[in-house]
Amino acid sequence: MTFDPGTPSADVLADDHLLSAWLADAAGKRLLEVREEGLEGKALKDAGDLAAHTLLMDLVATYRPEDGVLSEEGKDSKERLGKDRVWIIDPLDGTREFSEPPRDDWAVHVALWESVDGGRLTAGAVAQPALGEVFHTGHPPVVPPRDPDARPRIAVSRSRPPAFVEALAEELGAELVPMGSAGVKVISVARDVTDAYVHAGGQYEWDSAAPVAVAAAAGLFTSRVDGSPLRYNQDDVYLPDLIVCRPELAERIVAFVKEHGIA
Repeated sequence: MTFDPGTPSADVLADDHLLSAWLADAAGKRLLEVREEGLEGKALKDAGDLAAHTLLMDLVATYRPEDGVLSEEGKDSKERLGKDRVWIIDPLDGTREFSEPPRDDWAVHVALWESVDGGRLTAGAVAQPALGEVFHTGHPPVVPPRDPDARPRIAVSRSRPPAFVEALAEELGAELVPMGSAGVKVISVARDVTDAYVHAGGQYEWDSAAPVAVAAAAGLFTSRVDGSPLRYNQDDVYLPDLIVCRPELAERIVAFVKEHGIA
């Protein structure tokens, strides 16, 4: 039996923040259902990607039919470049982790870009379905003050940790915290599980749009590794690097990245 997301309430339909959260939650519940279908390995990965993508495309077409869409699993027709509103979606971020139950470090990303102020993210949500959590810009996470005596914590890939992050950790006296999905790593900073996530190994807009929207709404620092702004809904959707961190760490991290030739 396929999950039925129902119909969003009038309040949700009227608010892009709440709609992004509703969409991410619906796709997350569908993915949990797929996880129970007895598939394994690549078959489970492929089924999850397809199920979440199909559901999100149908829901956006139903409830925001005039908007453009950029999805990792969809064909980019470039029609979005002529739209004032574009949904940037990763139906399943952390496919590997999703295919390894009971891992919970995978996510669904739903972000909204609008052409206001030269173009920026205006709403977003990251669902972590296996945790039963949806983090969104309507009610962003509250990041508690950092203990000044505690070692900084840096989120890092559990399978492909870049060498420069180890050097950065040594510079900051930080510990590395391995985890999966890029979105989970960004949200870990908003959840106070870590203090920073620095990536320079190649990503695309859908990998970071929603988590960056949530992180920025929570008051965190977000940028490219050279300190320049992250820009979305571009013709070339390759967005290879980013920094998300507590504001008090930003200057030291950007300076380190520039000094070591990573930017």
